[in-house]
Amino acid sequence: MSERPRRTALVYHERYLWHDAGSAASVIPAGEMVEPGPHAESPERVRRINALIEVSGLGERVERLRPRAATLDELLRFHSEAYVRRVQELSDGEGGDAGEYAPVRRSSYEIALLAVGGCLTAVDAVVDGRADNAYALVRPPGHHALADKGMGGCIFGNVALSAFHALVVHGLERVAVVDWDAHHGNGTQTAFYADPRVLTISVHQADCFPAGSGRVDETGEGAGRGTNVNLPLPPGSGTGAFEAAFERVVVPALDAHRPELLIVACGFDSSAWDPHARLMLHSAAYRALTRAMLGVADRHADGMLVVCHEGGYAPGYTPFCGLAVLEELSGVRTGVADPFLPIFEAYGYHELQQHQDAVIAAAEQARVRGGRGRESHPGQG
Repeated sequence: MSERPRRTALVYHERYLWHDAGSAASVIPAGEMVEPGPHAESPERVRRINALIEVSGLGERVERLRPRAATLDELLRFHSEAYVRRVQELSDGEGGDAGEYAPVRRSSYEIALLAVGGCLTAVDAVVDGRADNAYALVRPPGHHALADKGMGGCIFGNVALSAFHALVVHGLERVAVVDWDAHHGNGTQTAFYADPRVLTISVHQADCFPAGSGRVDETGEGAGRGTNVNLPLPPGSGTGAFEAAFERVVVPALDAHRPELLIVACGFDSSAWDPHARLMLHSAAYRALTRAMLGVADRHADGMLVVCHEGGYAPGYTPFCGLAVLEELSGVRTGVADPFLPIFEAYGYHELQQHQDAVIAAAEQARVRGGRGRESHPGQG
């Protein structure tokens, strides 16, 4: 055990495994010339994380919380009623696509409500003081979902709705979202693009998904100008690029915003073995990123940190990344070694490369140009 164990809650439900994304070749639906196979957004990618947490013994050291289903009123804080009804109709009927690569099948609506509710349960537990921090191990993911359509496997905006919940229900004035999924958190960005109360930061692979989304010059608009930060890292970026991005851009932006609650959109598709991106992180890197977020939460939010599960499509490896994050959150080391870590740490070009540094420098400059002084944020003195 570490010197400072924390009260960590884990939100999970077997029902998350029952969302059926259908038969596909990765994410392309099976068709005349597309051989059927398992969809990349499979139950295994979440089930195996929970399994390792249990087998490691960490499941006995954290507080298990059962999620509830989100209500219609909670969904309508971000989504249009017409879209919510459409998802429900698809789920109750023959199924279909809620948007771009966002399959809906039987019971997907109810399970997506439980995924949102799981994240809200985590927020409640942390803000109410029942836990220091929480990990919501939910499915389907949510950070691509827009107000009126789904996208990239996401049906409802789990993280965006969590931030709205903190503002509306708990009365917080400043919330921050850090998204380290390999794909741009475009849905969360749109939810708060003109809202200075929520700082949104996305560190992702450039032009991976959605195409053309998540540029450095997308810094917010109106009252929210300067409260959206994008770091589109080049393919091949490893620990050096992420360390520099967090040290030079992410953490300074968070310190300037001084969030009362920090939410992390946690995707493990930035790992070295993921088939849906070309980044090179590993469990030790995710552990370090979590440590940095805990530091921010300790400085500004009385330690309040909520982690919401997003992508990650290498079921054989993501459990070790998930365990590392949960160990860091709880301050408990299980002694389980990541057997892949020596392989991934030995990969070449982990050091910060010149073309990666140029992107980070551009993000620094964009934050200076689009940013605002600490005194201009609501509720800050």
